[in-house]
Amino acid sequence: MVVTTVELHGYEEFVKYIEAVDLKGPPVLLTFSGSKLPSGESWCPDCVEAEPVVNAYLNDLKRDVIFVYVDVGDRDTWKDNACPFRTDPRLKLMVIPTIIRWKGVQRLEGSQCSKRDLLQMLFEDDD
Repeated sequence: MVVTTVELHGYEEFVKYIEAVDLKGPPVLLTFSGSKLPSGESWCPDCVEAEPVVNAYLNDLKRDVIFVYVDVGDRDTWKDNACPFRTDPRLKLMVIPTIIRWKGVQRLEGSQCSKRDLLQMLFEDDD
């Protein structure tokens, strides 16, 4: 069992990656987060809170998944109502962090992302 991690920066990298996803492969879970400051932490306090919980969960996960970290940009980029992560009809992000099971309806938003029981339901649900 393997958790494959991918890190993407910005909307263009997200689009390029998602167009090549093999839907017959392992489930793809995308986490959208604010960009990292020089300290290594995101500018987004909720993202900072969720990250260690998500990482600990991934370390314990006993199934094949592809976990994609998507950097939505700095605070000004994210807060812009025209931010493509907000306007893309496939995403319709309202808050970060958000974790989405690609091509599914399941998602966790904001403080839900730091709750291990909710992560378990999202990651282990077989549709």
